[in-house]
Amino acid sequence: MLQSVKAFNTGRWIIWGLFALVLALAPLVFTSSLSVTMLSQMGIAIIACLSYNMLLGQGGMLSFGHAVYTGLGSYIAIHALNSIASGALPIPVSSIPLVGGLAGMFFAALFGYVTTRKAGNTFAMITLGLGELVFAMSLMIPEFFGGEGGISGNRVVGKAVWGISFGPPIQVYYLIAVYTFVAVALMFAFTRTPLGRMLNAVRDNPERVEFVGYNTQRIRYTAFIIAGFFAGISGGLGALTFEIVTAEVVHAARSGSYLLFTFLGGATFFFGPIIGAILMVLAFVLFSEFTKAWLLYLGLIFMFMVMYAPGGIASLIMMNMRVAAFGKLRSLWSSYLALAITGLIALTGAAAMVEMVYQLQLGSVDGNSIRFMGTVLKAKSASSWLGAGAVLLVGWGLFEVVRRRFALQWGAIQEFIETETKRREAI
Repeated sequence: MLQSVKAFNTGRWIIWGLFALVLALAPLVFTSSLSVTMLSQMGIAIIACLSYNMLLGQGGMLSFGHAVYTGLGSYIAIHALNSIASGALPIPVSSIPLVGGLAGMFFAALFGYVTTRKAGNTFAMITLGLGELVFAMSLMIPEFFGGEGGISGNRVVGKAVWGISFGPPIQVYYLIAVYTFVAVALMFAFTRTPLGRMLNAVRDNPERVEFVGYNTQRIRYTAFIIAGFFAGISGGLGALTFEIVTAEVVHAARSGSYLLFTFLGGATFFFGPIIGAILMVLAFVLFSEFTKAWLLYLGLIFMFMVMYAPGGIASLIMMNMRVAAFGKLRSLWSSYLALAITGLIALTGAAAMVEMVYQLQLGSVDGNSIRFMGTVLKAKSASSWLGAGAVLLVGWGLFEVVRRRFALQWGAIQEFIETETKRREAI
């Protein structure tokens, strides 16, 4: 028993060590200015998505207004930064994210007192209403929110400490990396606390929790405040990174992004939102540059994940790790490769048709021609449509054949795992 505990702790130390190593070495591998900026945004998004998952995945609280706490944290942080520049606030620039965290905690305590009195759909609708209220106020009170132009600041204030002025983006990145590591560690530790366990119980069976004497509203409220603190830290880091805060940071679209990508990553697993946060930055920064239809593709991906993999990408990883633990993953590689190839063929045909539709609707200087994967497609040409449709049908047909064979293979492996599990339990 002692050996297994030691092995488990060793594995955990290895994982956290690798996480710290990745944070430290990432900008040395991806050295361009765009890469460093994206890495900084990923760190900010990881904190935001994990704080949101504290509500959704751990507490079962579907919130449509989480951007309120990241956004208001950003506003308070940028005001604090300007106060430092004017000499009115004698604190180091590196503590600005903590100011954002305290602001997020304050507003979570204020608004959460109302929202957490209800659960389920009612809670979701209240958070949506509060989010819209705060966004409307951001345009109505320019003295605090800066109106449509927002509020800007300068993070390079005061004397440089040890040569760190936070002027170069790489210095800002490492500040974000430190906050990211500490915040992720603290949020993971929260899941192991009695409060974190009770939050899971409130999510799964609130009636039983009430029956044994706990106040479910107080548990939700406390978790809501803690989530607001980490959301505010994310907002404060965002204010430092971009040196400007606009009304967009409290918009419902930002809250929707946290929900969508936390779900895609896997809300039922702690590391799921980390995957979702990375995907969110890649989608908004890179994918949006490749195609005008990126939001359509994103919506379709979300729809298929809800239908076929509601546990998100993390659940797919964990299922395959379970298969690997029983030595059956190697037999699935050929099937996975076949699924990937046939799926890409079908997606290529579908994407070609989508791009031609967008070309017809939006138009451009190129007329009806569009370059897609090295091929010129003409949106008004029947041959282009027939070719894309043929690729889609062939790919879909091959994918369906491979999928059915894979389903039989997967079912046989699951039966073997169940039988082997029972045999081991009997021993």
